[in-house]
Amino acid sequence: METPGSQSSLHRANLERVVRAVRLAGSLTQAEIARTTGLSAATVSNIVRELKDGGTVEVTPTSAGGRRARSVSLSGDAGIVIGVDFGHTHLRVAVGNLAHQVLAEESEPLDVDASAAQGFDRAEELVERLIVATGVDRAKVAGVGLGVPGPIDVESGTLGSTSILPGWSGTKPAEELARRLGVPVHVDNDANLGALGELVWGSGRGVKDLAYIKVASGVGAGLVISGKIYRGPGGTAGEIGHITLDESGPVCRCGNRGCLETFTAARYVLPLLTSSHGTDLTMEKVVRLARDGDPGCRRVVADVGRHIGSGVANLCNLLNPSRVVLGGDLAEAGELVLGPIRESVGRYAIPSAARQLSVLPGALGGRAEVLGALALALSEMGDSMLLDGSGAGTVPAATPAFT
Repeated sequence: METPGSQSSLHRANLERVVRAVRLAGSLTQAEIARTTGLSAATVSNIVRELKDGGTVEVTPTSAGGRRARSVSLSGDAGIVIGVDFGHTHLRVAVGNLAHQVLAEESEPLDVDASAAQGFDRAEELVERLIVATGVDRAKVAGVGLGVPGPIDVESGTLGSTSILPGWSGTKPAEELARRLGVPVHVDNDANLGALGELVWGSGRGVKDLAYIKVASGVGAGLVISGKIYRGPGGTAGEIGHITLDESGPVCRCGNRGCLETFTAARYVLPLLTSSHGTDLTMEKVVRLARDGDPGCRRVVADVGRHIGSGVANLCNLLNPSRVVLGGDLAEAGELVLGPIRESVGRYAIPSAARQLSVLPGALGGRAEVLGALALALSEMGDSMLLDGSGAGTVPAATPAFT
C-alpha cells in the first residue's frame, strides 16, 4: 500500500504530472515537459522511458531551436474523447484520440430552439455513428465535451435564460447526455469552448490571456486568464453582448436597452439590409458580399466591427488580454471587420492596454466550438486510467525516488 510521501507515491505523482502535461498540450518535447512540470531533465527522461515501455506514450524524433529533440505524445490507442457542439442551427460531433488527433467529424442541420429531447436524440445517434465509423472500441471512450449556446450554472449544471433557449431552459445537458451515452460528460457554453479550441489548436496558441469573441444570433466572449477558462462563480462571465452602448437604444432580449448585441448580432443587423438585399440574407452571405465589394454590406460589417471594438476596449481596460480572437462567420470578413475593431480599441481603450493587444481572426472557423469540446473532455479526464493497466507506475525497490 502506498503511503503519502513514500517513494512509490512520489513516483506515481510524477508520472501523473508528466502525463497531464502531455495530455493537455497534445505533444511536448522532453525539455518542454521539464519546464512545464518543474521536474529535472533526468527525471523526465526516466519517466518518459517508463511510459513508453508501458505503451502510454509515443516518442518521435523532432527538432527544437535547430537541435534534435524527442516529441512525446500520448499513444494513439490509449483512449478517445468526443466533442458535441449544439449551435443555433447545427449539431457538430467530433471524435479524437488522446494525442489530439481528430479521427472523425460530422455536422448536420438542427433547429436547437425546437426541442431539447430532439437535440439529444440526434446527438446520441451521431455519436454512435461516428464511433462505429472510426472502428474504435467503445470501452476506450474517456469522456465527452458538450457545448450549448447558453449560460450554464456552474454548481447545478442547469441551462438558464429562457430568452436564449426556451425549449431547453431548466435542463441539465451534461447529465442527460451522460445518461444516454454511459460516459462522463462535461458541459460549457459555446463561447468558452470556442476560446478553448482556439487556445489549443488555433489563433490562441502560445498565449495565456485572451478573449474569444463569437458573433452569431447572440454575442458572447470566452475569457482565458492565465491559461484557463474563466467562468465566474455563476458561470456567466464573458456576457460581453450585454454591455450597454446606448441607454436609449433598441430593447434587447435581456430586457435592457442598447446592449452591444442589439448593434452586432445577426437578428438585429440583417434587417438593416432587407430593403436593398431582400429577406433571405444570412451573416455568411453579408460577409461574402462585403468581400466582393457590395457597399451596403461593407458599411454594415464595418459598423459591426466598430461596435465590437467598443466592447473589446472595455475588456482591455478591465482584463488587459494580450490577444482577442474573433470567431463565427464575421471573422471571414478579415480586415473589413478587424480594422474597425482595432480603430475602436485604439480610441476607447487605455493606450498601454491597446498597444499590447493583437486582434486576429479565428483559425478554426465553425470548428472552434467542437474542437474546444474535445479539449474540454481532455482537460477534465483523469490520468489514472492512462497509467493503471499500462505497465507504468511500478517502482522497483532499488529505484531512487524521483524529484
